[in-house]
Amino acid sequence: MQLYDKKQIDTDNVLFHNRALFLLLAPIIVEQLLNSFMGMVDTMMVSTVGSAAISAVSLVDSLNNLVIQVFSAMAAGAAIICSQYLGSGKAKESNQAAKQVVLTVFAISVTLTLICLTGRERLLRLIFGAVEKEVMDNSLVYFLITALSYPFLALFNAGAAFFRAGGNSKFPMKVSVVSNVLNIIGNAVFIYGLGWSVAGAAIATLISRVFCMAVIFYALRRPRQVIVLRDYLKIRPDMPLILKIMAIGIPAGIENGMFQFGKLAIQSTVSTMGTVAIAAQAMTNILENVNGIFGVGVGIGLMTVVGQCIGAGRREEAKYYIVKLTGVAWAGILASCLLVLAITRPVTRLAGMETAAADMCFEMVAAITVVKPLVWVGSFTIAYGLRAAGDVRFSMIVSTITMWCCRVALCIFLVRVYHFGPMAVWIGMFADWAVRAVIFSARFLSGKWLKNQVFG
Repeated sequence: MQLYDKKQIDTDNVLFHNRALFLLLAPIIVEQLLNSFMGMVDTMMVSTVGSAAISAVSLVDSLNNLVIQVFSAMAAGAAIICSQYLGSGKAKESNQAAKQVVLTVFAISVTLTLICLTGRERLLRLIFGAVEKEVMDNSLVYFLITALSYPFLALFNAGAAFFRAGGNSKFPMKVSVVSNVLNIIGNAVFIYGLGWSVAGAAIATLISRVFCMAVIFYALRRPRQVIVLRDYLKIRPDMPLILKIMAIGIPAGIENGMFQFGKLAIQSTVSTMGTVAIAAQAMTNILENVNGIFGVGVGIGLMTVVGQCIGAGRREEAKYYIVKLTGVAWAGILASCLLVLAITRPVTRLAGMETAAADMCFEMVAAITVVKPLVWVGSFTIAYGLRAAGDVRFSMIVSTITMWCCRVALCIFLVRVYHFGPMAVWIGMFADWAVRAVIFSARFLSGKWLKNQVFG
């Protein structure tokens, strides 16, 4: 079956040659790698305080990730919109869209922060039920401080998306690296030096997010950027443009939100299994994120590439890049899964995990290593390309259905009926990945995803 029309691809005149692809993708992958590495170090530092502390951070971060995924969806929408405008040569329109993205992201993130601050205890008890008092006390402190960082994180994600849409992924990477280093230094000072436990970890996170937002938006003022933003206080809402932006952002936000809601439903099930299972699942989540970094990085870059191709009217070239970068992502996923499996035992020892939790974690990582290279790329990397063309509603519907019908329902069924441990989480996830891989591959081959260009 022909994946794209090779006769229409002039390899000497493509939008992104191999060097340009490398310069776009490499910083994104490095940034994702460092973010996950720093997240692992962060968890290891907190874990030295005790099981209650790491359990609290794990529970709250599963809720924080819901909010973060909404922000990531808005940033992805920003990248798609600006990339399509830039691909069609409409730099002025791209700048106007960026201003409206900033306004929208700011309003939504502040609203979410206020909701979480006023109802944090009710939210935690509603989602996680009755957990140990020490874990809940730590969770309330950690949630209070990290919720304050939401607007800064949301604005940084949007600003970084503007740079990537213009082909500059190196600068956001540098900012993210410095921010992560600040976070680790802050952890060392606040956790070990001042003995502030989970509060110290949360304050370090807040400071690092304020820093990265301030730097990225200061840099956007410079006139030599592809997208230039100034006079932020003078930005006024342009409702027709905001509605176009939301046509991308809302489906992507719902998809990512449902994804995290599903994870919360699963997390609430895991939270009933005891501290050992919670700790094992928390570390497995971190390691699974690490072995998916390469694929996620390629997917983020793919949105810029496909977005510009669609904006320029080069549809066969968009297909070409989806096929090419899906292959690149698969090779990276295979290598990273094997690497993570090799380091799992040393990492759990360094983290000071209890033997039972460490063994449980290794078993889950081993299963992931077998399954993930087979189906993950088809379920995620291809979908990044489809979304970049504006095919966001289809992706939202498919991902939401498979999340609840495969991942959540199967996990809960295995736990409640057959009394599985946290491995049930991953069995459900494997089923989700496999079904989505089949559906998204079929969607790509059908060509229907090309009929949803955002801006004509």
